[in-house]
Amino acid sequence: MEYEVFFVTLPIETMYRYFTVMIKKIEELKNEISALQAATPEAVEQLRIKYLSKKGEISSLMNDFRSVPAEQKRELGQKLNELKNIATEKLAFLKESLSANADAEKASIDLTRTATPLPLGTRHPLSLVKNEIISIFGNMGFTIAEGPEIEDDWHVFSSLNFPADHPARDMQDTFFIQRDGKDDILLRTHTSSVQTRTMEHSQPPIRIVCPGRVYRNEAISARAHCFFHQVEGLYIDKNVSFADLKQVLLEFAQQMFGPETKIRLRPSYFPFTEPSAEMDISCGICGGKGCAMCKGTGWVEILGCGMVDPNVLKSCGIDPEIYSGYAFGMGVERIANLKYLVKDLRLFSENDVRFLDEFVAAH
Repeated sequence: MEYEVFFVTLPIETMYRYFTVMIKKIEELKNEISALQAATPEAVEQLRIKYLSKKGEISSLMNDFRSVPAEQKRELGQKLNELKNIATEKLAFLKESLSANADAEKASIDLTRTATPLPLGTRHPLSLVKNEIISIFGNMGFTIAEGPEIEDDWHVFSSLNFPADHPARDMQDTFFIQRDGKDDILLRTHTSSVQTRTMEHSQPPIRIVCPGRVYRNEAISARAHCFFHQVEGLYIDKNVSFADLKQVLLEFAQQMFGPETKIRLRPSYFPFTEPSAEMDISCGICGGKGCAMCKGTGWVEILGCGMVDPNVLKSCGIDPEIYSGYAFGMGVERIANLKYLVKDLRLFSENDVRFLDEFVAAH
């Protein structure tokens, strides 16, 4: 079977019109492609399909190329190739730019950070109070001294003039690790052990504060715990008097609780000081008029103090005929209770975030 092939020839005027229209279309596409933007790789792919695929804009112009007069094909072919190169380069540029931005973003990621952003915390209320106490005494010339929490009997009791039958040596008060009656090892019950260690290895003048955790075998309740925190102070030099002690404690109380704060010293007894006293401050809640906090007295006890007993100085190698000194000690929880009006001591060690968040403003 034979077939006849028919060729349709367009009028010459129509072919020249095609040429003119295509030249105009190519210039429009050049401007359009030059201004292309893409925010994602998917958008780049859509642009490629629109301009360079088999059914795209440039392929459509290529199909119309046959309708152009022969003498115009060379010029039009060059312009079509130029348009295709422009489109190819522009899409490649967009693709590379997105890839470079992604690499830069990956490089800027700190892989050591947590996967989920965590809220900023703050210091524990006991740390806030302890640091404030240390800062106040630091401004008065006291330096920080620290010692071990696991101690021996000598530094906790014997060197501090505790008699062998003193109640504080009883198992009900002290956590003993080793107890053989001679070289007892225990968890320190006060930071006074740091004072004796300092006196053993230093000569006056000595002016220190000793912050730290201490342990006592007590039932846990809203008013007591088996561990708590202390800041104790010691000053030894020539001609140190009780008046010096009173002035330092008054300055501390007014800086900690306000300039209107008053103090009073009541006679007391401690094995390592003579004379000894307990210090009260005027109640900051009622202004001394009497309330539940001060039990109607207008005064609140905050610390114990006194002049260092000469026997303590002797046991640590310091001549009591030449030197004298004073010592004081306070519970950090007690100060925090008064400062922040916390009624339950257990809240400080339960790590309840709702409770701790209340002190963010105090940081």
